[in-house]
Amino acid sequence: MNEPIIISDEGATRIITMRRPEKKNTLTQDMYLAMSGAIDSAQADPAIRCLILTGRSGVFTAGNDIGDYLQAATAQTDAAPPRNFLTFLQSLVNNNKPLVAAVDGIAIGIGTMIIFHCDYVVASTTASFSSPFLQYGLVPEGATSMLAPRMMGHQRSFAMLVMGRSMTAEEGHEAGFVNLVVAPGHALVEAQNVARDIATLSDEAMAMSRKLMKPPPQDLIRRMSEENRIFGERMRSPEAIAAFQAFLARKRK
Repeated sequence: MNEPIIISDEGATRIITMRRPEKKNTLTQDMYLAMSGAIDSAQADPAIRCLILTGRSGVFTAGNDIGDYLQAATAQTDAAPPRNFLTFLQSLVNNNKPLVAAVDGIAIGIGTMIIFHCDYVVASTTASFSSPFLQYGLVPEGATSMLAPRMMGHQRSFAMLVMGRSMTAEEGHEAGFVNLVVAPGHALVEAQNVARDIATLSDEAMAMSRKLMKPPPQDLIRRMSEENRIFGERMRSPEAIAAFQAFLARKRK
């Protein structure tokens, strides 16, 4: 049986690949846990100098599994983003290794959120980035409400996070969150070249520089907690539940 998350160490680089092509790499709770474990275990491994997150079959990820959201929203307990998702967010925040994204195809919702936690982003011309939170009656998550305006300004962030507008790779490059735009199928190769360049640099100086450049982890965690509280409230709203049910009904047709 094919694993939906493939973890491979190539030289000084750990590559974490999302592979669920039949569902456009939609992320399940087991996938979040596997990615979190791959990030966490790299922290104490001096041989791993850089991490790459990527997808397969011309897709980065179509985002969270809406079925998970509906299950959480209709459960008897208080609604909140599923636990393994929150574990993955903690891993992103606490990660001390340079994180590179190789994006081919769509990056929706959590897919775009991941990008804002990365240090370097390579995107093919087929890549697109969108966060349709409000289409489901939800709010931004994963500290994107802090990171996106910091990276590309309020107006662009409003268009993406609130209005749900999609951005191409070229638009992402112009906005400042995509470093390099490449031909389709070449994102991972170029990301590996970047990772090799990173591996030649001083490990300690790299860690210190990243820490200086990024928001303090406690600020990100505080914002995530605020987002999660509001997100959980919104998940239980009739508007959100109806949107989840409508999405799943369309998928079954």
